[in-house]
Amino acid sequence: MTTSGIDRVNGHQDFRPELPVRTMELLRERNDDLRDRAVSNADAVRRQRSLGKRTARERLDMLLDPGSFTEVELYRRHQAYGLKVSEHRPHTDGVVAGSGTIDGRRVFVYAQDFTIFGGSLGQAHAAKIHKVMDMALDTGSPVIALNDSGGARIQEGVMALDGYGGIFRRQVAASGIIPQIAVVLGPSAGGAAYSPALADFTFMVRGTAQMYLTGPDVVQAVSGERVTHDELGGASVHGELSGVASFVHDDEESCLEDVRHLVSLLPSNNLEPPPAYEPVGAVDDVRPEFASIVPVEPNKPYDMRAVIGELVDDGEFLEVHEGWARNVVVAFGRVDGAVVGLVGNQPMVFAGVLDIEASQKAARFVRFCDAFGIPLVSLVDVPGFLPGTAQEHAGVIRHGAKLLYAYCEASVPRIQVIVRKAYGGAYIVMDSRSIGTDLSLAWPTNEIAVMGAEGAVNVIFRKELAAAADPDALRAELLAEYSEQLVHPYYAAERGLVDDVIDPSHTRSAVARGLAMLRDKRRPTPPRKHGNVPL
Repeated sequence: MTTSGIDRVNGHQDFRPELPVRTMELLRERNDDLRDRAVSNADAVRRQRSLGKRTARERLDMLLDPGSFTEVELYRRHQAYGLKVSEHRPHTDGVVAGSGTIDGRRVFVYAQDFTIFGGSLGQAHAAKIHKVMDMALDTGSPVIALNDSGGARIQEGVMALDGYGGIFRRQVAASGIIPQIAVVLGPSAGGAAYSPALADFTFMVRGTAQMYLTGPDVVQAVSGERVTHDELGGASVHGELSGVASFVHDDEESCLEDVRHLVSLLPSNNLEPPPAYEPVGAVDDVRPEFASIVPVEPNKPYDMRAVIGELVDDGEFLEVHEGWARNVVVAFGRVDGAVVGLVGNQPMVFAGVLDIEASQKAARFVRFCDAFGIPLVSLVDVPGFLPGTAQEHAGVIRHGAKLLYAYCEASVPRIQVIVRKAYGGAYIVMDSRSIGTDLSLAWPTNEIAVMGAEGAVNVIFRKELAAAADPDALRAELLAEYSEQLVHPYYAAERGLVDDVIDPSHTRSAVARGLAMLRDKRRPTPPRKHGNVPL
């Protein structure tokens, strides 16, 4: 034992242990030890992997460019007490937050860590998320949330709920300014489910991701219904039935790879143009395959995704909401190097009619593209809105008005391509000239009319057909007359509602030339707080 010297007050020697000398080497060792303990818990990691899930840091490594992640508030710990919570105060407080790059472009991220408190959100946890979201908005960078949380931390009570409120308020403030992407990789229960719902795009992984406001136990207690976590709010439920999930994947690796792909197609914020590649000569491209994809007969189905594949560069596009409202297709792609948003009716599903869910799906996509300066290309082959009491009583008028509102409000370059049918109100809603499309192109197969020829003849000549000696012969004669007068490809073009009737093989070049012509489009919006969308 060493001594510390003489006690000057009492005049005798005072024997005390001497503290270790503080050196930079010792401080570094202590810091490294603390950092190691803050980022690893072997038992919890094993439990996480036994569930088929990666750790928060492993997920960030897969998402971000190697070596690009800068973490913030690694040592943050909760300050709560009582109800056993004060007995355990791990660093990070169950969320890893910071910034990195994707293909060299700045993004801000947070990844909830299920190995700490089950990823539950408390005051300190929320404060870290708030910080990252504020920095993302201040720098004009996308924000990506990797969600894996049991919900609000019960022991922190109202402070946990206040933390969620701060997240939601920031999401709404950032909406339309920076892209917001939620990736659900585990449970996202209760209040935690609202954050993915407010994001621009939500990814989910089958088998491990679930979202719901009230869990199976509560559902059974209230309604008596027995349901599993996946049946209540699994990835397939939200990807195919509710429409909450924009993308659904079978594993975390493919999911995070698609997040990277999506980011590569989006601008960092609403003041920047979408990332563009060098032109690839699309303005002179001739694609005879277009004519073989689409049958001339108006009632024969085909896959609109095949048309999109011929239109975009290298046949590559990223479809959004692939499993939900499949009678309309929405996707991102590139035409001559420039990012575009594509909306197309899908004749393979319900003949491509618009209904409630299709209107909601397309409207949200159109509004996102408009908010972030992404030009819109609409591929039209629509026989109308889905008829029936179920649709009318569920508000198809109100929901169809959402798509109408979205197109009317959009100020980005807009090109309409009428591939085949365009009937009634659905024609108007699918970005017609009358609601403001900049350029309307039509194939020689186009039929723009209030309704199909047979339905129109049955309405107009109902009495004549009923009194005719040979109604079938008269109907055939009237069908030919109606089609010749009103449904021929040039009827709308002669009246200025179509800019050009193009050879189908020239579709890609015509769209590329139109986009180039409209590239510098600017349309100031009238001064107002905001419009009143028919929600």
